[in-house]
Amino acid sequence: GVAIASTQPLDIHEVEGANNRLQLAALERAYQQRQAEALMLNGATLLDPARVDVRGNVSIANDVVIDVNVIFEGEVELGEGVIIESHCILRNCRIGANSRVKSHSIVEEAELAEHCEVGPYARLRPGSVLAEGAKVGNFVEMKKTRMGKGSKANHLTYLGDAEIGDGVNVGAGTITCNYDGVNKSVTQIDDGAFIGSNTSLVAPVRVGKHATVGAGSTVTKDIEDGELGIARGKQRNISGWQRPQKKG
Repeated sequence: GVAIASTQPLDIHEVEGANNRLQLAALERAYQQRQAEALMLNGATLLDPARVDVRGNVSIANDVVIDVNVIFEGEVELGEGVIIESHCILRNCRIGANSRVKSHSIVEEAELAEHCEVGPYARLRPGSVLAEGAKVGNFVEMKKTRMGKGSKANHLTYLGDAEIGDGVNVGAGTITCNYDGVNKSVTQIDDGAFIGSNTSLVAPVRVGKHATVGAGSTVTKDIEDGELGIARGKQRNISGWQRPQKKG
């Protein structure tokens, strides 16, 4: 005869088969339930434990709040008091204490210090770093960019390959033109600078400390500390202008 040994499974799911897609999905749900339970036992509040997916490892501190339809991928670290709103994707990132990621945001291979705010509808791509108190608002995309303490880009902005100092305000519609078709170049915005709305910063370029860029500018030359840079055409108002009329 052949010797056999018996074992007692701790959970029925350990011996269930995955012979078709339906069974595989059922086992995945069982696994996700375990992950959700572990998060809650470690101090997280999950508004609906059935609607959170953990596809890696999540390390959390106390009093973390996770809303529905959040996906964690890779290695994710959430500091104390962090709030993750609904429909976010976090991949290989660190979120500092008391920071908030608002709904429909993607944070990938990025790092947030304490008291930061991201979103809604923001995208932080690999290499993005936010210092304490920085804010990235709705429809803002960052890539390989460091944003200093208390700096903010509240809406409709692309920041790629940029070094942004402390206390900087980036106006709506600002774009760092970092790619010339061959090479990527860096945009440097120093402490206290103010970037007016609808500005294009053609890298490589530097905006100095406490400098101001007038709205609607296309900046191709460095702006020194404390200077006002304006690079736009002069407005003309044409009297008696007739709009084109539809025929018929």
